[in-house]
Amino acid sequence: MSKRRLVITAVVVEDRTQGEVARAYGVSQGWVSHLVARYRAEGQAAFEPRSRRPKTSPTALAPDTVDLIVRIRKELTEQGPDAGPETIAWHLQHHHHPRVPRATTGRHLTAHGLAVPAPGKRPRSSCIRFQTELPNKT
Repeated sequence: MSKRRLVITAVVVEDRTQGEVARAYGVSQGWVSHLVARYRAEGQAAFEPRSRRPKTSPTALAPDTVDLIVRIRKELTEQGPDAGPETIAWHLQHHHHPRVPRATTGRHLTAHGLAVPAPGKRPRSSCIRFQTELPNKT
């Protein structure tokens, strides 16, 4: 049984106070209050966590621009020259006027299955660095 279900049941069915339930289960009283209010508004849906995904993404590319990236990739592939993200970004900027970064272009090509991501270099954080100890100034 999930903690959400236990908390809601303790308050709604057992008629315990929200403060008492919060102390008993080691959670904040605000969270208990939030869960109970959600249960009263939505019913059984309150037992499951909500998605944390944002409802909108204001910096996302317009679907028309993504379609244009895919179309340019297919046209360049048929013609034979380089059809990589950098070339597509150049064509977008000079022929169609939206300015799209190379990395964004590559990400959309990968998402549409038109490019296979190549593994990059090892991240710097994974390298072992030897640090020399500095003498203490005493």
